[in-house]
Amino acid sequence: MTEANNNEETTAPEQESITTESGIHALIIAGQIEGHFSAGAQAKSTRYEQCIPTLVAVEESENIGGLLLLINTIGGDVEAGLAIAELIAGMKKPTVSIVLGGGHSIGVPLAVSAKKSFIVPSATMTLHPVRINGLVIGVPQTYSYFEKMQNRIVDFIVRNSRADGEELRKLMCRTDELTTDIGTVLEGSEAVEKGIIDCVGGLGDAVAALKQMMRKNEKHQ
Repeated sequence: MTEANNNEETTAPEQESITTESGIHALIIAGQIEGHFSAGAQAKSTRYEQCIPTLVAVEESENIGGLLLLINTIGGDVEAGLAIAELIAGMKKPTVSIVLGGGHSIGVPLAVSAKKSFIVPSATMTLHPVRINGLVIGVPQTYSYFEKMQNRIVDFIVRNSRADGEELRKLMCRTDELTTDIGTVLEGSEAVEKGIIDCVGGLGDAVAALKQMMRKNEKHQ
């Protein structure tokens, strides 16, 4: 990332990312997505207060032609993850995501937020309802909040992929897939079959697709 000149270009804070000579900015979404609370000193995490300025800087930089998201997350804060996903989905520059080890929970919206998505054959994605740790007050308002949050997540996935909303809800609420919880674990090819991810492929495939999008984008400028 280049330094700002006369305050015209935004400079991102320190973040696990790099810009290549070809103008591709690679951003890692790894570990737990942090929101308003820290994940702890020993936990690998992605902080939204660092990730958001980085995305703004990428969108504004004249030296960056496209964004490559490298995703390997267990999930985390729903509000923070959805906020990051909405920013990525609203970018004008070409964006490509690739799910590596896993794109679980709120990692699903993050994976589909890019204009084109890939998943390696060995990666998995977990779909499950919104849940919370700690004390939950069992009143109708609490359940209504969870339902609204779940609808926001499903609607975002449907808007940014080929997935069917009703099928997503069924997969999230399955009780025969996980022994101690409800939900569904999808392998790479299954995620593509369900329309969540566009293609099964590796890093070379994702980079090639992003470069092609970048070339098309340059022709229209």
